[in-house]
Amino acid sequence: MKRASTNSGGGFLNGGGSGWEGPNGGRERRAPAPPAVKWSHAEAMKKKPKIGVEAAAAGDGGGDSKVEGEMYDWRWTEAVSPEILALVLRGRLPADEVARGPAAVCRAWREAAASPDMWGDVDIEAWCRRVNSRVKADAVVRRVVARAQGTLRRLSAYRVGDAALAYLASSGKLLNVLQIPMSEISDQAVEKYAECFPALSVLDISNCLKITSRGIEAIGRHCKLLVQLKRNMPPPPPPQGNNAAPIVVEDEALAVANTMPMLKRLELPYGLFSDIGLDAILTKCPLLCTLDILGSLNVRLDGDIEDRCCALESFREPWEPEYAEYSSSGGDYEYDDADSDD
Repeated sequence: MKRASTNSGGGFLNGGGSGWEGPNGGRERRAPAPPAVKWSHAEAMKKKPKIGVEAAAAGDGGGDSKVEGEMYDWRWTEAVSPEILALVLRGRLPADEVARGPAAVCRAWREAAASPDMWGDVDIEAWCRRVNSRVKADAVVRRVVARAQGTLRRLSAYRVGDAALAYLASSGKLLNVLQIPMSEISDQAVEKYAECFPALSVLDISNCLKITSRGIEAIGRHCKLLVQLKRNMPPPPPPQGNNAAPIVVEDEALAVANTMPMLKRLELPYGLFSDIGLDAILTKCPLLCTLDILGSLNVRLDGDIEDRCCALESFREPWEPEYAEYSSSGGDYEYDDADSDD
């Protein structure tokens, strides 16, 4: 038995062929194949393809034939909920690529890319660093907030401004982690919107030069659940002149101590505070277990402050590791004249 020419009929899924050539040269009518079935997501979750089902189709000669199986044109993504597919995409692709590519693949991917679950945890810091534009970064934050629809829990960005903080404040009740280093956010914006982030527990405002002790105090007053603060600052300029005294500013350290009693991890590299501010932090933040004050050269660790700092789980002292390494006596650098020729 040989098959008729493919030019006289349709495709495999669409049927419509001219039939089969019988052993005696006659033409036997072939039953048309069932049409391709495209399921919606809801139907795909309920139905399964039926394999090995007999399907009878009446032909001109009244004969019956068997169809060994039903073929369905469906993708695995149609059987997965948009929420689960959003988790898959979020784990594989950065947020900026999700916004550009997967939405054009198919309807299921488009629905997943638009799902609020896709935008609950967003890291656009790498994209913001490439673009390096505050205006564009603020616009992207606005779109992220709109897509999240009030479900935003974590945001990592770079060099955003007051407009971005205003967008976040409109739906920031669930925001738990906010990382915005090198941003141009001002004290006025922080004081205005800090109360909109009651669930905030992790904050990174490193190198945010427009935020001073005023903004830090506002954050501490309103964000009562804050347990981690990163405030890495650039090294201060060296004192000018031989008799110039170093600049000592205790305001930021005192703001942290007076308003953030729940802190467990604190990073204040290159701070301008002295032992006074450090003592206040150690006294008023009893849960503190990690402290980084690298480059804070006004700190002397006098009295029992050094012992209290060393009692923490992790402590990074003010002096650079290179200096501490070469300041120790003995070791390989100790001169030994036992083998001297004298």
